Amino acid sequence: MRNFENAKRVVIKIGTNTLSTEDGINRDYIRTLAGQVAALAKTGRQVLLVSSGAIGMGAKQLNLTGPVTDMKLRQACAAIGQPLLMHEYHTAFAAVGLSVSQVLLTAEVLDQRKTYLNLRNAIERLLNLGVVPIINENDCVSTAEIGTAFGDNDKLSALVASKIDADLLIMLTDIDALYDKDPRRHEEARPIEVVSDITEEIEEAAGKSGSTHATGGMKTKLAAARIAATAGCRMILANGQEDNILGKIIEGQLLGTLFLPKEEKLSNRTRWILHSRPAGTIMIDAGATEAIGRHKSLLPSGVTAVEGAFGAGDVVMINDIAKAITSLSADELAKVAGRHSGTIRDLLGADRRDVVAIPEDIVFLETDEKKV
Repeated sequence: MRNFENAKRVVIKIGTNTLSTEDGINRDYIRTLAGQVAALAKTGRQVLLVSSGAIGMGAKQLNLTGPVTDMKLRQACAAIGQPLLMHEYHTAFAAVGLSVSQVLLTAEVLDQRKTYLNLRNAIERLLNLGVVPIINENDCVSTAEIGTAFGDNDKLSALVASKIDADLLIMLTDIDALYDKDPRRHEEARPIEVVSDITEEIEEAAGKSGSTHATGGMKTKLAAARIAATAGCRMILANGQEDNILGKIIEGQLLGTLFLPKEEKLSNRTRWILHSRPAGTIMIDAGATEAIGRHKSLLPSGVTAVEGAFGAGDVVMINDIAKAITSLSADELAKVAGRHSGTIRDLLGADRRDVVAIPEDIVFLETDEKKV
């Protein structure tokens, strides 16, 4: 289970607490991290970093104390802190002979198929050039409330690992493992070495955590593990301050908690549909539910209601059981809902599909995936 000899593509997520000190960025830590990444690169591995810390750096640059809760102020802190953060990474990685690149993302980039594919192609090219991409949420322009889209980049790191077919996701935090109960409150708490399935017991073991400028917690890390699992990617949660932590993990030492992937790896397109935020909801009747369950197309005759404003090609919810790429916009679907398929082209034009969604574009949600 901990044989990572064949793990050629590795995503490393560094949390705010791991990067920060009371005085600001932990430069010594970044230099140490750069040396560990360089050691991995020398073995032929491709490494990506997903880094938090921009808001915290900006807040400390402005001498702000306490949590920054105002969204506009958090956006300002991100705008100030992001170039400072990248400067530290550039300096540290240049010293070990590696180039880095900045990749700032919003949830919208990952939800749109075209921009997602453009992102995937850009990252592939950077990796093939030997560059270490450093990825962060674009907090300065994000349309979602900061911290809710990706949860201190926990979910983002798993989405990135999924999108680029990474072999291993290493989540470096300020804790050394997932425990069977909160170790801060229970002296008898014990670390969990391996999680093969995220059960209710595992959910209960995940306590709340976070700090002044961090937005993640163990719950968001479990959500990340679920996403990585669908991509056939193993995930390790470990203490980022452990000496030579990356080398020890690759060697297979029993550190942190290992989350195992699902036995069946989903296709990249299926994962994209599954993990995209739905732009709206299409409500369907029992007959249509049965039909799509038998791998049939969703027809307009089975649509009972449309919620939200979405366009053709967007990912939408179907009731609460599936996600799908719709071939019709919300306005178009409202015109043909409940009607026979033959009326679509009469009402919308001869070039339109006569179905709402084809079977290949419909992905059913399992119970645990609804929590992602």
